[in-house]
This record gives sequence, structure tokens and C-alpha cells, in this order.
Amino acid sequence: MITVWGGQTSRSIRVVWLLEEMGLPYQIRQVDMLAPVRDPEFLAVNPADYIPALQDGDVSMIESIAIMEYLMARYGPTPLAPAPADPTFPAYQQFLHLGEAGLATLMMPVVVSRFMAPEAERENWGATWCLAVLQKRLNLVRQRLAASPYLAGEAFTAADISVTYALNLGQRNCGLTLGDAEQAYLARTTGRDAYKRAMERSHEGVGG
Repeated sequence: MITVWGGQTSRSIRVVWLLEEMGLPYQIRQVDMLAPVRDPEFLAVNPADYIPALQDGDVSMIESIAIMEYLMARYGPTPLAPAPADPTFPAYQQFLHLGEAGLATLMMPVVVSRFMAPEAERENWGATWCLAVLQKRLNLVRQRLAASPYLAGEAFTAADISVTYALNLGQRNCGLTLGDAEQAYLARTTGRDAYKRAMERSHEGVGG
């Protein structure tokens, strides 16, 4: 059984969403990253102490995009990952990684500054710089959506899972303002049944 270690609004939603899209069985182990004491079983999987983490038999992995690539390669083929010879593959590959490396990672200094830093340090230079760069990189998403409904082209792929998480994170925690095209895009991606199931599953065991 595949086990996903994660939290309600963490990057683990990417993994759970992918599993739902692929119809693979899995279980979720909730990790409260604000708890003073961490589950030792989780730390055995990822001693670096961040989520998500995945256990699949003897395989243990971290990093949401790497986990997604592993699952698609191990349990595919799947239309969520175009083949390298497919004309949509370059765009797919670019936006799959942009969602984390180019977008979500830039948001973390903003999130920790706004929610964890002392009041006087919340609007610091680093967080302000990250927001400015983030706005520039969003132009890549806007340009692509002007040409196609999804980031790899006409079909939904794992690249959309990656970027949807980042856009939602930006709106929720960074004050990111999205235009009509991006909002319509999010309505398409988060309107999928697999996304709705993933959100329901990600709340299992929370508060109880």
C-alpha cells in the first residue's frame, strides 16, 4: 500500500491528487508540522522533517515533484505524463518543474515572514524581492494559458497539478492577485473529480 505523509494544505495534495487521477490505492498519514513533537515513524522516512514523504513498499521518497515523476513512471504509462516524443513534452516538463522550483519555492520566504516572523520583520527585503520575481515568472503561465487551456496544451497533465498548487498557495498565503485567465484555469483544474476526492481524503483524520 502506498502511504503519503502530509498535511491538509501542504504539497502533499499534489501527490494525493495524482494518485486519485491514476486510480491508485493509497493511505494518508497526517503530519502536524506545528506540533512540538513529531511522529518518529515519519522522521524515520524523512529525517529532514518536511512534507510530503512517500512510502511504497521498500521505496521511501520526498519532494512532491520527484514523487509524482516516480509514481507516473512506476505505475504508468499515463496521459498525465506525455511521452518524450510527444510535441507537448517540452512544455509539460517545463511547467511541471516551474510549479515548484520557479513558483512555490519563491513563496516560502513570504509565507514564513508573514506568519512566523516578528511583526517588525514581516515586510523584509527578501520577501518583497521574492514577490516581485514571482510576479515576473507568472508571466510564463499567463503566456501559455493565452495559447492553450492547459499548460502542456489541450490536455490536463501533471504539470497542471504542480502549478495549480502553487497558484492556490500564492492566493491563500501571499496575497497573489490572479487575472481572469488564471482564475478560469484554476476553475478547470480544481473542478476535476479527482481534485475534489483528493481534498476530501487530505482532510481525513484531521482534528480527530
